[in-house]
Amino acid sequence: MAKSVYAMRYYAENAEGFLSGRSLDDPSAVGASQAGTRFDPLGVVLAVMPWNYPIWQVIRFAAPALMAGNAGVLKHASNVPQAAVYLGRLFTRAGFPEGSFSALLIGAGRVEGVIRDSRVSAVTLTGSEPAGRSVASIAGDVLKKVVLELGGSDPFIVMPSADLDAAAEMAVKARTSNNGQACINAKRFIVHTDAYATFAAKFAEKMAQLQIGDPHDESTDIGPLATASGRNDIVELVDDAREKGADIIVGGSLDDGAEGWFYPPTVIAGITPEMRLYAEEAFGPVAGLYEAASLEDALTIANGLDFGLGSAFWSSDEAEIGHAIKTIESGAVFVNGMTISYPELPFGGIKRSGYGRELSAEGIREFCNLKTVWVA
Repeated sequence: MAKSVYAMRYYAENAEGFLSGRSLDDPSAVGASQAGTRFDPLGVVLAVMPWNYPIWQVIRFAAPALMAGNAGVLKHASNVPQAAVYLGRLFTRAGFPEGSFSALLIGAGRVEGVIRDSRVSAVTLTGSEPAGRSVASIAGDVLKKVVLELGGSDPFIVMPSADLDAAAEMAVKARTSNNGQACINAKRFIVHTDAYATFAAKFAEKMAQLQIGDPHDESTDIGPLATASGRNDIVELVDDAREKGADIIVGGSLDDGAEGWFYPPTVIAGITPEMRLYAEEAFGPVAGLYEAASLEDALTIANGLDFGLGSAFWSSDEAEIGHAIKTIESGAVFVNGMTISYPELPFGGIKRSGYGRELSAEGIREFCNLKTVWVA
């Protein structure tokens, strides 16, 4: 909620500058007395949003879109209707014109009709790859602008020169924030051979120490997953890896006596391409450990999947850092830290993680018409 407030204030203060357009210093070069560009709103933008950050995910789109002069229509995840209703009333309560933003309490099967409606000018979706493919296909058929923020299997690369204590500490947070249910969670921990044993031991120890329990209890580190189906997906991924020879270092099994959709923090090594966990996104507190023989090997492993959302690179070697920033195939590289979204920085991915950007100046311009203006 605090992050949502911050983002709204950020766009209230910066939108005018982001959308100011530009004027040519010498319009006579194009045979005009005045020439330049301006940003105009597209119109009504449909947002199809997920449950895992039910307020922030929507505000991340809505704050810049509305400040640019668009109207918003929200199709929220069906398991967070109260968040949808709250957001559908929020902007009107705040003084925006009636109808500037509204929520549609509809099922996924009715989204296509909304996209095809002539009153809708563009679509943005945060969610799964299958949902992204479907929305992009429909929007493409009617030639409407789309921004997609889809899944990720973000690499977290650790080199020997890194501060391994700090890296292990941050790795736990990067893997388990929101109980591991975030697209930008680090999911693949790729460690140079010279640091592997030390890092793996520190990381596994810290993951094993996390307290599982009631999320209302201040001592709890890991709460339940959001849905039974989400936990079942994790169980199947881990069981598949175990059956095919992976080494379960920490966790990996359910507490039969526990009530709720809990899954323990889990660390798995020896993951091979034959295992589903190698290529599929694990949406829960399950970390894969990979050993890399060199920097180039680590980068090859990192780029080996079709995801490309965020990434983290840990090193104190400036040459390594520069090479990694240039080479890692993702929408973001965080050096000696973990992937986080900030209103000040553009957010989004490449490859199967989607396209387009949210946040920053780039995000507010996604749903604008960049119009060229020429005056004789």
